[in-house]
Amino acid sequence: MKALFFLRHYNDIDHVTPVIYKWIKSGHQCDVVLIGSTAFRRDFRVKYLSQLEGVRVAHMRELFSLLEYIKWRLQMFLLTRNVRRIKVIGPLVTRLAERYDEKRREPLWRHTAEYLLNRSFGSAGKGVIAFDWIERNSVICVEWVEVVVAMAKSRGLSAVSLPHGDSPHASQLIRRGERRVEPDVTFSAATIFDKVVVPNELCAVRFRPFMTANQLAVLGSPRYCEEWLKILSGLMPPSPLVRLDSRLKIVMFLRKANFTTFWEEVGEVVHMIAEFPGVELIIKPHTRSGWKQSLTKDNTIKQLPNVRIAGDDAHSVHLMNWSDVIIDLATSVVFEAVRAKKPVLAADYLIAARSAVAYYMPETELKCRDDVYDKINGFLTHGCDAFYVEEHRQHFLKEMLDFPDADVLPRYVALLEQSAC
Repeated sequence: MKALFFLRHYNDIDHVTPVIYKWIKSGHQCDVVLIGSTAFRRDFRVKYLSQLEGVRVAHMRELFSLLEYIKWRLQMFLLTRNVRRIKVIGPLVTRLAERYDEKRREPLWRHTAEYLLNRSFGSAGKGVIAFDWIERNSVICVEWVEVVVAMAKSRGLSAVSLPHGDSPHASQLIRRGERRVEPDVTFSAATIFDKVVVPNELCAVRFRPFMTANQLAVLGSPRYCEEWLKILSGLMPPSPLVRLDSRLKIVMFLRKANFTTFWEEVGEVVHMIAEFPGVELIIKPHTRSGWKQSLTKDNTIKQLPNVRIAGDDAHSVHLMNWSDVIIDLATSVVFEAVRAKKPVLAADYLIAARSAVAYYMPETELKCRDDVYDKINGFLTHGCDAFYVEEHRQHFLKEMLDFPDADVLPRYVALLEQSAC
């Protein structure tokens, strides 16, 4: 069977690569088309996929002439919401999009879609195309995806939306400006797909208001399942991090800039941790929007001798392997640490949200500055073993990562196979 996977940024490469791996290991073939930055051609996971027999990997820039690619990218630029929010150029981009309207944009959308579908499937009426969770505010505009999906369906192909992450939140009002508990229309774009796949129920509630029951499938986490973690451990590039003689190594993972974070208190926590003797702290900004976060620009933090800001060359897995303890402001990257029984401190009092880690494992939650002090002091005094209540940890793994059981990747392949028939 044949599949066409579209990958656009770090997160969906991270979460969809294990599905592609299992698809190929099950005897099928696929094309992988990169529709984001050309830099992802050098990503270690993309390089791994390129080496698998039965996989063709290409970037959009490689498949079209330079002129066609630039026109396609500019049309994307016109419809990207993040661009429209920029005060200097946002109004201009909005006016240009109104003048160069949907009718004028459609020929290029259809031309690129037709070429990609012909390249992968020819005249075959069976197969499946897969995007990640395309949302209304995606950097890859929904309008183009809608055209690709519509043309695929007209050929008898199916369209599936796969996870590009997980739900680190057990609450809903988590971003700046969110004040009403109601369905988030950001996720309504998912209705264009035949199937939307999520790892757990916390993710499912985002999509349920907009689709029928048989459109949504809860299959577990491909990124954090045990089968893929064993493969991933052998693929990681060498770590740039050096373990010094510090007694306790801590990593703090930050969220995207649009999530509400109480930065003043985050700074206080960093300074407090830095005062413990024998402690080393690395702060990991968000992969895509870390430059927007005030903490990364704070000179008083940059001058602390035992605190540093992680660079882009330090992958999350590198940081987790290096660390003894992780402080989390509600990110899904720490799920791997929970799997490995490495202590995760859920700093819920630093954000306007309830984290999934603290929800399932109350022993992880930091409720105030005293909690931070007591936990760090306790790790220094007694070590990091026996941190979790094992019953709570197993419940988390069952509900968040291994639902309904640990055979996660075969379920994804089975869904794609059924869709491709």
